[in-house]
Amino acid sequence: MGILLRQLSGQGTYTRWQSGDDMVRLIRTLVPVLALVAVTAGCSSDDGKSEARLTEQRESYCTQLGAWQDARAEEADAEKEGAEADGASEYDMVGAVADDVFLAMDPLRDEALDGGRTLAEATVAALKSNDRGAGGLIVRYCQDNGFEAQVG
Repeated sequence: MGILLRQLSGQGTYTRWQSGDDMVRLIRTLVPVLALVAVTAGCSSDDGKSEARLTEQRESYCTQLGAWQDARAEEADAEKEGAEADGASEYDMVGAVADDVFLAMDPLRDEALDGGRTLAEATVAALKSNDRGAGGLIVRYCQDNGFEAQVG
């Protein structure tokens, strides 16, 4: 009888240890899974806000780019007509609008465009150096994002 009690008490201890070990394993498994679910849930709720914000930033950029194109066209028309009376203010207007394009571009600066350029590189090349290839890239960027009405 003493041997049977020792075996039962040993099994009871083993069973308690096994249950505790199972609990530790369960916790070790559940905690990372619950953390992943929490992070994923947080990300998915932010994705809608992030996408909406990204869309707003792109629209702002394309709107400013369109305004810059219009200012450049007005400047070119004035030059064709030979209007020199207010040449400095025309330049200032185009420069101010270009500054607005750069400000709108800033949060999007690292977006990749065709040809291996970033939006920042193409914008600077188009606005500062009058690079027609870069100009085409940034106009295509706006068109590809659904803002073709904002640019020419």
